[in-house]
Amino acid sequence: MARAATQLKDRDESAEFASLLGENFRASDTFEGQVVKGIVIAKTNDFAIVDVGLKAEGRVPLKEFSVRGAEADLDIGQEVEVYVERIENKQGEAVLSREKAKREEAWSELERAHSENEEVTGVIFARVKGGYTVDLKGATAFLPGSQVDLRPTKDSQPPMNEEVPLAILKMDRARGNIVVSRRALMEDDAAGSLDEVLANINEGDTMEGVVKNITDYGAFIDLGGIDGLVHVTDISWKRVNHPSEVMTVGDTVKVQVTKVNAESKRVSLGMKQLENDPWDDIVGNYPSGKRVKGKVTNIADYGAFVEIEEGVEGLVHVSEMSWTKKNLHPSKILNVNDEIEVMVLDVDMDKRRISLGLKQCEDSPWAAFAAKNPEGTIIEGEVKNITDFGLFISLPEVDIDGMVHMSDIDASMSGEEALAGFSEGDKVKAKVLEINPEKERISLGIKQLDEKGGSSSSGAARSTGGASLDGMKKGDVVTCTVSEITDGGVAVTVNDKTAGFIKRAELSRERSEQRPDRFAVGEKVDAKIVMVEKKKGSLQLSIKQLQIEEDKKALAEYGSSDSGASLGDILGAALDSAKDDGTPAKAKKAPAKKAAAKKPAAKKAPAKKDEDKK
Repeated sequence: MARAATQLKDRDESAEFASLLGENFRASDTFEGQVVKGIVIAKTNDFAIVDVGLKAEGRVPLKEFSVRGAEADLDIGQEVEVYVERIENKQGEAVLSREKAKREEAWSELERAHSENEEVTGVIFARVKGGYTVDLKGATAFLPGSQVDLRPTKDSQPPMNEEVPLAILKMDRARGNIVVSRRALMEDDAAGSLDEVLANINEGDTMEGVVKNITDYGAFIDLGGIDGLVHVTDISWKRVNHPSEVMTVGDTVKVQVTKVNAESKRVSLGMKQLENDPWDDIVGNYPSGKRVKGKVTNIADYGAFVEIEEGVEGLVHVSEMSWTKKNLHPSKILNVNDEIEVMVLDVDMDKRRISLGLKQCEDSPWAAFAAKNPEGTIIEGEVKNITDFGLFISLPEVDIDGMVHMSDIDASMSGEEALAGFSEGDKVKAKVLEINPEKERISLGIKQLDEKGGSSSSGAARSTGGASLDGMKKGDVVTCTVSEITDGGVAVTVNDKTAGFIKRAELSRERSEQRPDRFAVGEKVDAKIVMVEKKKGSLQLSIKQLQIEEDKKALAEYGSSDSGASLGDILGAALDSAKDDGTPAKAKKAPAKKAAAKKPAAKKAPAKKDEDKK
C-alpha cells in the first residue's frame, strides 16, 4: 500500500510539472516576437527597467525611447510598448526592445499608407552612397539622390534632420527595404500649379527668369513656378560653344517664349530673339565678290568658319583655301582666332549660309603666269614628274607646273620613245601652247621649238659656249667621239669642238641595243644630225636614223629582201664582189638583181618558214 501511495504521489508531481512546463512554453509562444505593453519601474543612467508581466523584468537602453537629436523623455510608472525578443536570457532577464517595437508599429502604419497612396513624414539624417537614409518613425528607409528634387543637380541637398513629406515608392517587409521619394510629392504639387502658370504664358512673351541649371545643350531658366529651356543655339546669334561662356547659375536673364507645349508642360525659350537678326541685311551688305576681313572661329575637316561680323559666320571650304596646296587639312593652313581677308562667293538666305574664299584674295598663279608669258613664249624649267602621257615642267616665278604631252615632245619619234630620253630634274625648254586659268592648266610643247628657240634637256645637246656650227646642217652624217655616258644617252663631240648628244632612244634601231653603257668614252661613232641648236651651239644626233637611212638605201640599190635573200645576204654579196674585182659595190647592182631573180622560187617558202622559227 505504501508503495502504491508513493507511486501515486510521484505521478501527481509529474503531472503538475508538465502543466507548469506547458504554461511556460505557452507564455513563450505568446510573448516572444510580439509587441506588448509594460511599466517603467526604474531607471539607471543608460537603461530603463520595464515590467511586462513575465517572471523577470527587462532592461531597455534609454536612447531607444528618445527622438533623434533629443534626450529620452521617460518617467517611472509610465506605460510603454516594447518588443519581446526573448523571455529570458543567461542573466534570467527578459530581452526587450523599444526600437523594434516602434519599427513594428511603424511598418504596420507604413504598409497601410503605401496601400492607400498616402504621404508619410520622415527625418533625413544621413548621406549614403547614391542617396540618403531616412527615419520613418522607427523604420529606416532609403531616399535615392534622383528623388530628392524636381531637377536634382550635383550641389542640391535636401533639408537634413528635419521632418519632410515623402511618398513611399516601394517596400519589402521580409527584407526590411523601403524606398521613398521627395520628388514625387513635389511633382504632384507642381503639376497643379503648372496648368495655372502655363495658362498665363504665350509664345512671343518676353519674361525675366533666373538661371537654375546649365548643361552642355542649354540652360534651364526658372520663370516662377515653371522652368524653361534656352537651347545653346538660341542664346546668341554668334557661335556659342557652351552656355557657361555667356551665363552662370543664379544670373537673372531676359528671355522670349518661343514655344509652349501644354501636353508635355515644357516651355522653350530664346535670348537671341530679343536682338536684331544680323542676317536681315546680309544680301545688301555682302554681295558676291566683296572682300571682307574676319576671324577664324572654328576649324573642321571640310573647312574653316570665319565670323565676318558679330553673329554672322561664313564657311571657307578646304578647296577655296589655296591655289596650289591641295589635299591638306584646313588646320595646316589656318588657326582658330586668325584674322584673315576673304572674298564672298555666295549667299544662301534660305539656308543662312555664306560661302567664302581665301585663295580668291590672291592672284591666280595661272593668271599671273599668263600675264607675263603669253602663248608662244619660250620658257625653261625643270622636269618635275614623268607620267605615261607626258612631262610636268616647273614654271618660272610661280609655284605651278605646265605639261608637255608626249605627242608634243619630238616629231621624229613616238611619244614613248621621246619620254625615255628624259629624267626628273632635267632642265628643258618648251613653248607655251595654251593657258586656261579656269581649268588651272598650261600646255607646253617641245617639238614646236624652231631651230632658233632650241631645246635644253639632259637628253639635248650640251652648250659649248658658242662653238662653230659652220657647214653643219640637219641630215648630215658626221663622225663623233663619245665624251660622256649618262642614263639619258651619250654625249659626244664633233670635230673635237662641237658638242652633241645622242638620246637613249636614238642609240640604235633595235630596242635591246639602246643602252648607253655599251659605249665607251673615246669611242668613235657615226651619227646623223637631227637638230642644229644654233643659239646654244650644239647638235642633236641619232644613230638610229642613220641605220634606218642606210637600210633604205641598201634595199633600193641591191633589191628587196622579199625575194628570199636577207638584207645581210645582199650587202655581204655586194661587198664580197667588190673585194674580188676591185669594182665598187654600186657597179655590181645589175648582176645582183639578176642573181636574185634566178633563185629558185621553191626555196622561198622554206626561207620564210625558217624566219618564222626564228
